[in-house]
Amino acid sequence: MSDNKESNYSKTQGEGPIKVSYIFPNGDRYEGECSRAASGVMMRSGTGKHTSAGGTTYTGEWLEDKMHGRGTLQHPSGALYEGEFKDNMYHGTGTYTFPDGSTYKGHFHKNRLEGDGTFTNTQRLVWMGEFHGKAALGLKMQHNI
Repeated sequence: MSDNKESNYSKTQGEGPIKVSYIFPNGDRYEGECSRAASGVMMRSGTGKHTSAGGTTYTGEWLEDKMHGRGTLQHPSGALYEGEFKDNMYHGTGTYTFPDGSTYKGHFHKNRLEGDGTFTNTQRLVWMGEFHGKAALGLKMQHNI
């Protein structure tokens, strides 16, 4: 977090994280927990909400100034990811809702659909199987009888 922004610090009781409210020079906002690194720099760590000037909002867990752990990332387009993050990327299990309303629920690896998952299209047809980025050969359609 750069030094050139408005800030409002309030220390919590005891040895817990520091609660902050930051407005970045580019208009981004962060409200949540921070901790001081060994270098003395304040970093988002714990839980918090970051809203970009463009309208993207992340609410969830942070580690060393990166989205890390469980969280929700809402894009202005209507796209929504709810699940696990690692180093600012979709990583682990989660659900991605596309702007058209179709969804993918399953595993992610470094922002890519990777592994077992379920894709539900806009006609509510459900496709299951192995996903590898944009490739998903051999998917099976679920039939509702």
